[in-house]
Amino acid sequence: MGTELVPLEHFATHKRVWRRLVQTARLCCGIPDYDNYVRHVLEKHPGREPMDYKTFFRERQEARFGGRSGFRCC
Repeated sequence: MGTELVPLEHFATHKRVWRRLVQTARLCCGIPDYDNYVRHVLEKHPGREPMDYKTFFRERQEARFGGRSGFRCC
């Protein structure tokens, strides 16, 4: 490879792909995506205050596991 500069669009594309891969991996592991939630609330619900991370995480855990403590057996 020479000393040519890589076009900016090249980095932007890789950045978008990387973000999607990270988001997919987090969702597969059950980690909610707080950044997307905040972005959604600010864009679609401008009068509403987004939850802080701790409240958001707790709400997502309760939605996923039904509010029970511990893990599901099935």
